[in-house]
Amino acid sequence: MMKLRALLIAGMAFATFGVAVAKLPPAPPPTDAQKAAAEEKKVKDAAAAQLTSQQLEKSMDRAAANYFADMKAKGKAVPPPQLAAAAPAPKAPAAKAAPAPAAAKK
Repeated sequence: MMKLRALLIAGMAFATFGVAVAKLPPAPPPTDAQKAAAEEKKVKDAAAAQLTSQQLEKSMDRAAANYFADMKAKGKAVPPPQLAAAAPAPKAPAAKAAPAPAAAKK
């Protein structure tokens, strides 16, 4: 009885897996209107991301200014803000010295 149940469950799992991985037809190519709408959405999303980034920067600046003002009002010494160090410029590869001109043969 247990073997029959196990076989039934295994068979059903196998059948379900087979149906789940059945190949679906490819989606139709987007129309010109859909392409235009997608391009507009991409532009809008980029603008929204830029606006969000600017708002985040402003809020971080306000929070830092508020912190420094509070610490100054309390009379506590606060070190100046440390800005992220700019990445050092990549070093230019050392130019090989030009070989000395060969002495003119006589």
